[in-house]
Amino acid sequence: MDTPSLEKIVIAALEDIKARDIEVIDTSSHTPLFDRIIIASAESGRQTRALAQNVHDKVKEAGGEVIGTEGQDTGEWVLVDLGNIVVHVMQPAVRAHYKLEELWRTPPASRRSAAH
Repeated sequence: MDTPSLEKIVIAALEDIKARDIEVIDTSSHTPLFDRIIIASAESGRQTRALAQNVHDKVKEAGGEVIGTEGQDTGEWVLVDLGNIVVHVMQPAVRAHYKLEELWRTPPASRRSAAH
């Protein structure tokens, strides 16, 4: 399944269960491992798990592949690996702590020069 089609399915699945603050970040210039990350917030562990499960189910229904899911035990941060897209469903405090948006929006050259 191509990345734009997969992205639409993921966004719809997250919106179905009222995810908040959905952000799509193009990571194709940062890493060859995946093209996008999608980050969304959920109000509780129950909602993070439900959102991740809905993404899993909708992608499978559309004929897509789910590589794996991590973090369903605690529900604070659930990751769904779809190959070209990695979905992060996080509770607000965890999202604020890890600041994935800042990490992935920083141009690769700037990160390298800042590290030296």
